[in-house]
Amino acid sequence: MDRTEVDRCDCNVIHKDIVDAVKGKMPSEENLYDLAELFKVFGDSTRIKILWALAESEMCVCDIAALLNMTQSAISHQLRVLKQARLVKNRKEGKVVYYSLDDDHVKQIFSQGLSHISE
Repeated sequence: MDRTEVDRCDCNVIHKDIVDAVKGKMPSEENLYDLAELFKVFGDSTRIKILWALAESEMCVCDIAALLNMTQSAISHQLRVLKQARLVKNRKEGKVVYYSLDDDHVKQIFSQGLSHISE
């Protein structure tokens, strides 16, 4: 069998009960769109590195830039994207802004993803 060929049914039977059951559980278009946008944020290796670092410790932009050998400007840009996606939060202490993961869900996503690619 050609590896590029996709397995498909050789019949035209619609299993209406299954289709209706799944349709009833399908999230709204808006929620599915938002989920796709969230996964796009995870599609960048720099953002993954930042999230990984923040899973280990709260850090400021300077620390993250030093860790990843990148400019503070590049790190700040990625942190803005992560903050808009509600994956990170920040707090200010004097002139220093510290970043951390927004909640434990981000760690769970990492754990599940790593578990999946390790199989």
